[in-house]
Amino acid sequence: MAKKIMYKGFKLIDGTGSKPIENAYMIVGDKKISKVGRFVDLETVEDCELVDLTGKTVMPGLINSHVHIVMEPAADPNSILMNESKYKAAIRGVANLKKQLYAGTTFFRDMGGLDFIDLEIRDAVKQGLIEGPEFLASGKVITMTGGHGWIMGREADGPDEIRKAAREQLKAGADVIKIMATGGVMTKGVEPGSPQLSMEEMKAAVEEAGKAGKRTATHAQGTTGIKNAIRAGLDSIEHGIFLDDEAIQMMVENGTFLVPTLVAPYFIVKYGEEAGIPKFAVEKSKYVMEYHLDSFRRAHEAGVKIAMGTDSGTPFNKHEGAPYELKMMAENGMTAMEAIVASTKGSAECLGIEKEYGTLEAGKFADFLVLDNNPAEDLDALFDISQIYKLGKRVK
Repeated sequence: MAKKIMYKGFKLIDGTGSKPIENAYMIVGDKKISKVGRFVDLETVEDCELVDLTGKTVMPGLINSHVHIVMEPAADPNSILMNESKYKAAIRGVANLKKQLYAGTTFFRDMGGLDFIDLEIRDAVKQGLIEGPEFLASGKVITMTGGHGWIMGREADGPDEIRKAAREQLKAGADVIKIMATGGVMTKGVEPGSPQLSMEEMKAAVEEAGKAGKRTATHAQGTTGIKNAIRAGLDSIEHGIFLDDEAIQMMVENGTFLVPTLVAPYFIVKYGEEAGIPKFAVEKSKYVMEYHLDSFRRAHEAGVKIAMGTDSGTPFNKHEGAPYELKMMAENGMTAMEAIVASTKGSAECLGIEKEYGTLEAGKFADFLVLDNNPAEDLDALFDISQIYKLGKRVK
C-alpha cells in the first residue's frame, strides 16, 4: 500500500457549507481521505509524507451534473454530430475529458451521447485506459418521434415503446435514464415551452429505472412538461426555464432537483448568429433567457434543491467552463458558498454518489482542488486552479 500523505496548513472548504476551517490538515491514502480537520486538534501525527499547503485553499472537486462529453461546443454541434463518424466523436469525447478534469471537474454526469460512445468512454476511464473524471452516463436520450434531441436520441411513442426504450438503455449499461419532457433550444422546429412526452410515457421510464435502482433526469423547459415530469417521479429537472409557483412548490415537496444550466442560453445569446449559431437557436435563447434567470432565483429562494450543471457541448459552452456556471448562480441570488455547495455536495446528492464524493470527509474519495485564493470570497479563484487531485493522485 502506498504511503499516506498529509496535506497541512491550508484553509479548508469541505463542501458542506460550513465556515471554512483555518490551518487544516487532511490525510490521504489508498484513494480516500482517512482524517481531516483542524491541525491543532490532531493528537498524533502518523508516519506520512508531508505536503505543506500554507496559504492555499482546499475544496472538493467540482461535480458537473449536466455534460455532453462527445459534443463539440462549436456554433452548430448537432451539424457536427450528423456529419462526422462516430469514431471521431469518440476521439473528441476523450479529448474533452481532460478539458473537464484540468478545469477542476473531477466527476460529472453525461446527459446524452451518441451510439453509446459515452458508455464506452466511461468504462475506459474506470479501467484506467484514459485519464479523465469518473462519470455517470445515460446512453441515448429518450424522446418522442421528432422531439427534442432526436438527432442523437431514441425516438419512442406511447408508454410501451418508452418502457422498451428505457430497458434498452439499461441493457446497454446506462447509469441514469434521460427523458425529454419538452421541446428545446437546439432542435429546429420545436418550442422550448411545448410539452412532448406525456406524464404516462415518462412514468413508464421511471418505473423501469426504479426496478434497476437507477435515477432519472429530464430535459424540461416548459411549465406543463415540468409538472408532468414531477408527477411522473423524475429525480431532476434539467434547465427548468419556465417555472411557476406551483411547479416550484411541487419540486420542494417531492425533493426534485433543479439543474439550471444557466450558461447554456447565455453563451448562445453572447455569440449569436455572427459566430455561426443557427438563427432559430439564437432567437429561442433570447426569448427564454430572462425567464430562465427568474425561475432560478425563485426556485432558490423557495428552497428547491439545486445541483450545478453546465450543458457543456452546446454552442460555445466549453467543457472547461464550469466556473462560469457558479458565477452566474452567484449573480442571480446565491452566495459564493451556496454556489460551491451546489457544485459539490448538491451535485453528489443529485447523482446519488454522496456517500463517496462531494465533500471532504473521512472515508470519502480524495477528489480535491488546491487554490491560491478563497473561492468563497471570489469565485474567480476557480479560473486559476493551482493543483487538482483525483482519487488521491495529483493530475495537475
